Amino acid sequence: MYCDRCGAEVREGQDFCSSCGKAFSSVPMMPSAGRIAGHIRLLGILWIGLSAFRLIPGLILLFIANPNIRILPPEVPDFVPTLLEVIGVGLLAVAGIGIGVGWGLLERRPWARMSAIVLGCLSLLDMPFGTALGVYSLWVLLPAKSEEEYRQMERAA
Repeated sequence: MYCDRCGAEVREGQDFCSSCGKAFSSVPMMPSAGRIAGHIRLLGILWIGLSAFRLIPGLILLFIANPNIRILPPEVPDFVPTLLEVIGVGLLAVAGIGIGVGWGLLERRPWARMSAIVLGCLSLLDMPFGTALGVYSLWVLLPAKSEEEYRQMERAA
């Protein structure tokens, strides 16, 4: 038998050509890094970062709505402080969920992938940073192959 690349004689059972190095049998290749392996860490950090910025307006609204501080003028209708408080608590809740999802992605928790997909869909309405992070989250986590890779990473963690 002869090598089809260089023409050198090859003995039976030889895996490589001694002259040019061409492989004759299937050689296991290096494992390739998954499509989402590098993105999960960045995604977790971005969710925590964006959620930390969402804490700021929530805390400010709670501060303004506090009746003991009296920042609002007296002619403001009675429902306004309650409305500000509800919006502030809502912002804090969304920020807390986002921080939890970011932490879950960093820790490769089983629930974090689906939570990030749901939160990414909801964040599409939050222009511009929420939209960008929502699109990135959906791009990384939504494909079926991503689910398989995430489960493998989850088992390894």
